[in-house]
Amino acid sequence: MLRVMDSETITVDTIRHWFKPRAAGCHKGDFGSVGIVGGAVGMAGAAILAGRAALRLGAGRVYCGLLDNRLALDLEAPELMLTTPDRALAITAPGCLAVGPGLGQSTAARGWLATAMNTPLPLLLDADALNLIAAEPALAEVVRDRASATLLTPHPGEAGRLLGLTATAVQDDRLAAIRALVEGYRCGVVLKGAGSLIRFPGGPVWRNDTGHPGMAAPGMGDVLAGLIAALVAQGLTLEQAAVFGVHLHGAAGDWAAKNDQGPVGLTANEITLAARRVLNRWL
Repeated sequence: MLRVMDSETITVDTIRHWFKPRAAGCHKGDFGSVGIVGGAVGMAGAAILAGRAALRLGAGRVYCGLLDNRLALDLEAPELMLTTPDRALAITAPGCLAVGPGLGQSTAARGWLATAMNTPLPLLLDADALNLIAAEPALAEVVRDRASATLLTPHPGEAGRLLGLTATAVQDDRLAAIRALVEGYRCGVVLKGAGSLIRFPGGPVWRNDTGHPGMAAPGMGDVLAGLIAALVAQGLTLEQAAVFGVHLHGAAGDWAAKNDQGPVGLTANEITLAARRVLNRWL
């Protein structure tokens, strides 16, 4: 079990100053770009949820590179640019790539993942990107060798696959699991779940205490990926964005539950709106 003295609990006062107020003469180009790659057939919603989260948290431009090319517009968020994976991967700094929401494990998915890992931008890997890495040692080695900042965001099942363990074993000692992931893959890790843990090489273990069981719902991880990517695009380091994003994600869930939007039946899409509200209250 996690020993509290081995981690640092995230608080709003610790992280609030990381996110800078906007200047009076700013424009959308000042707030970076987010590129999301995923959304295979039947799973386009995952990439769109990540994109909406990035958009609503202030990223200047958001490109959803969908493997399913049948969608041209998100009617709820027409500001999202639904495009091809190669266009999403072509964003320039300042920006962040998030690969995995609804990606699937096809040959095409594997190819886009490999391409993304060869870019110089900060890279967040989630969902099926993690499953592909766990299944193929060559991809795992690319993660270890990346010169740019990289973040893995596994839930306990995905963490178990990355470590060759069961999800139960991960949950039995979450602190040991995140340390093994960081050391084994030489990058940052968010180990999701109740009391999410965040750690980067050479840094502390951060523990998050916001959130509630109502957030055990489809799409919550996709939203988290979009929140973190948007924070990177706006100037936070990947480590800062992971810590800030995880805390904000849970705080948004807490706000929603207190305002009659849960806990039972709370949706990931509602979290994107709540996160925007909570962030602006913090500022």
